[in-house]
Amino acid sequence: MKLSRLLLVLCALALSAVGLAGCSSDTNTNTANANANANAAAASPTPAAQALSVVERPQKIKDMSAQRGEQDAAAPALTIVEPKEGAAVQGSTVKLSLKLAGDLKGYQPHKDPATGMGNHIHVILDNQPYEAYYELGRPFELRNVSEGAHTIRVFASRPWHESYKNAGNFQMVSFTVKGGGDASKPTTTGGGQKMADNANAAKPAASPSASPAASPTPGPEGKDMQPSTGGAVDRSKPLLTYSRPKGEYKGGDADAIMIDFWLSNAKLQGDGGDYRVRYTVDGGEAKYLDKWEPIWLTGWAAGKHTVKLELVDKSGNLVDNGGYNSTSRDITVTK
Repeated sequence: MKLSRLLLVLCALALSAVGLAGCSSDTNTNTANANANANAAAASPTPAAQALSVVERPQKIKDMSAQRGEQDAAAPALTIVEPKEGAAVQGSTVKLSLKLAGDLKGYQPHKDPATGMGNHIHVILDNQPYEAYYELGRPFELRNVSEGAHTIRVFASRPWHESYKNAGNFQMVSFTVKGGGDASKPTTTGGGQKMADNANAAKPAASPSASPAASPTPGPEGKDMQPSTGGAVDRSKPLLTYSRPKGEYKGGDADAIMIDFWLSNAKLQGDGGDYRVRYTVDGGEAKYLDKWEPIWLTGWAAGKHTVKLELVDKSGNLVDNGGYNSTSRDITVTK
């Protein structure tokens, strides 16, 4: 009898252990699954909702404008001195020379070393993002330009990149590059004169024993350009030139981001014409601009965004002109 009871007790203990082991195994499995789900959620966060809306000109820009006196009422007039219309440029470096005139009211391109800002000229090769030209007394170079047909468009802008929209400000030139595009070699003219060294070449360190030298002459402003070709642009037809937004926006600059553009040979509906500018952000709902003036959008989520500007007629059809009237730019918002 005692032996039977002992066997019953041992059987009960064994069954209890199996049950506990099973519970423990289930608990560990559930915990592991929960952790895996949490990790997956952390690795693939739900994109932040973004609801953009148009707001008035930011107070920061109002204050900057007030400090400039009459400059915002200026009417800059630009002339492209070089390259000439129809020129054949030898080598991959294209030198740009501009003349500024007009009713300037104190407007002059210049970068403030303290703020990194200032009046400047927007320089656009083909339909690439613009490059800022600050010091017109120094040459400006577009380096490593590919062989073939190209265009350059220029217009004067304010320190916050809003363009002046007076007649005479916008200028455009078409030209052809021959023998360009090898960034590993110096750029030369047809006669063998060196125009530019490879911008990425290493520069020798200064000798510590060298005596102090006079301040060096500032080098040319410039930019290594990505390969591109000019479209078959007809300058007598309506032409939209994308300007802003561009690049990265951080902190307070990301609160309200400006859309701005230059318009040639066309009037928008709100200005008594037949055209509209259609814009989309990240492929979302199309919105329209009916007056030629900048707008500011707020409500941006952090991350990369794609902004697209298009010139359309009153029926909503794209107005083609060398492919330049539909332009997209990627920007980054950091908060």
